[in-house]
Amino acid sequence: MSQPNVRVRFAPSPTGYLHVGGARTALYNWLYAQSVKGQFVLRIEDTDRARSTEEALRLQLHDLKWLGLHWNEGPDVGGPYGPYKQSERLSIYQEHAQRLVDSKKAYHCFCSDERLEQVKQEKLSQGLPPHYDGTCRSLSLEEAQSRISKGEKAVVRFRIPTPHREYVLDDIIRQEVKFPSEMVGDFVILRSDGMPVYNFSCAIDDATMKITHVLRAEEHLSNSLRQLMIYEAFDYTPPRFGHLSIILGADRQKLSKRHGATSVYEYYQKGYLPEALNNFIALLGWSSPEGKEVMSIEEMISQFNLDRFNSAAAVFDETKLKWMNSVHLRALDHKELWRRLKPILENENLNFEDDSDWIDRSLSAFKTSMETLNDGIELFRPLADNQYQITEEGKPVAQSGRAVIEKWLALLKELSVNYLEEESFLQIQDQVMKECSVKGKDLFQPLRVAVVGRPQGVELKKLAPLLKRKSLMVRAEKCLSQIG
Repeated sequence: MSQPNVRVRFAPSPTGYLHVGGARTALYNWLYAQSVKGQFVLRIEDTDRARSTEEALRLQLHDLKWLGLHWNEGPDVGGPYGPYKQSERLSIYQEHAQRLVDSKKAYHCFCSDERLEQVKQEKLSQGLPPHYDGTCRSLSLEEAQSRISKGEKAVVRFRIPTPHREYVLDDIIRQEVKFPSEMVGDFVILRSDGMPVYNFSCAIDDATMKITHVLRAEEHLSNSLRQLMIYEAFDYTPPRFGHLSIILGADRQKLSKRHGATSVYEYYQKGYLPEALNNFIALLGWSSPEGKEVMSIEEMISQFNLDRFNSAAAVFDETKLKWMNSVHLRALDHKELWRRLKPILENENLNFEDDSDWIDRSLSAFKTSMETLNDGIELFRPLADNQYQITEEGKPVAQSGRAVIEKWLALLKELSVNYLEEESFLQIQDQVMKECSVKGKDLFQPLRVAVVGRPQGVELKKLAPLLKRKSLMVRAEKCLSQIG
C-alpha cells in the first residue's frame, strides 16, 4: 500500500566497516520505504571526530551500494533537509540547545570530570543511581554566560522534567514499553567543545528531517527515554520506533568478530552475492507472510510489512548463509554469473577468452560445485594455460607414465578439432589404455598430470573438453620436457 509520506533513515557512524547488523537495519528501513513508496534517507553520524574517517565512510557507502540499498537523500545526493553529515549540522544543534537554555529546559554545567566521577562513586556506594546531583541546576543564565566569557568550559545539560512521570513508547515490535523518568538524571546534550551527544543530535535530526519511522537495533531501546524527553521539550512529534531483535552467533552469544566474518565488506571479498546476503539478513528477525525462505529483493519488497517482525534473538548461521548463497548463485543465468565471476578470476591472473559457448560449457560443468563466487577460482585455475605446472607429487607419476603421456600427445596430434567432446576424450583414453596396456591409476594419473600438472583433481572427462586441443598438446609437451 502506498504511503508516500513515510520517511525512514539509516544513520551509520563512519568508524569502521559496515557490520551485518547495521546492514540489516539499513535493509529493513529500505524495504519499508520501497514497500510503501516512501523515502529512504542516509544520514552520517560523524560527530566522533577521533574515530570517524573518510575511508570508513567510503567503504560503508560502497557496501550499501553493493547491497543495492540506494538512498533518496544523503550526503552525496543532497535533499531538502540537509546537510546529511552531522559534522556539518553543528549550528542546528547549537541553536536548538540555546532554545532549551533560554526556556530553562537546559542549563550550563561547569562541574569537572573529577567531581562528576566522585559524585558517581558516592552514589553507587549508597546504592543510588549514579545520576548527576544537580549542582549547577540553579545557576542563572547571566552567571553562566559570565563564567563562559571568562574562559570557563561548560557543557549543556537537559533538565529532567518534574514532577517525575512515566514515558510510554509504542514500539512497532515490542508494543508498549514504559520508562519512569527518574531512570535518568539531568543529561549532557552539548559538550564543552560545542559537539552534541548522540541522543540530542539524533532526536534533533529525526525531527528536522521529518523522519516518520525508525527501525533500529535493540541496543538503542535504552536511548528512547532521553530522546522522548527531547522531542517533548520542542513539541516535536517523535517517529514511530521499532527496536529489532539482537543477532547472536552460533554459540548464542552476541555476534562479534570472534564468530568470523561480521562485516559486509568481508562477505563481498569472500565472493558472496548481495542478493543472498540481503535475503539471509532479512530473515534475522522478520519472516515472509508466505513462509518463503529464498526470495528475490522484489519478493521481499512486495511482502514486507511491519507486522512480521519477531522480537526474539536471531541466530546468524554461517552454514545457512552459504547454502542460501549457493541457491542464488545457481539461479543466475550464465551471462550474469560470468559478469560477476570474471573480475574475480582476472584478479588471480586467470584470463579467458570471451567465448560465449565456452563460458556456457564451463559454467555448466562447475556451477553445481560453487557455493560462492570465490569457489570458481580453484575450479577455473586448471583451465588457465599460464597456471599449468607440474607439482612435486606429479613429477614421479609423469616419469613412470611417460609412455602414456607420449601416446596421449600422439593421438591428440592426429585430430583436427578445436575442442574434444567428452565422448572423443573417452575414446582416446580407451585407446591409450589398450596400446600402453595400462589401467586404473597407471592410466588416469599420468593423463591428469599431463592435463593439470597433478595426479588428483576434477574428472578429466569434464575438464579436457574445456581446454583447446592445442593447449592439451602444449601441456603434454611441457610435461614431457620437464621430466627429461
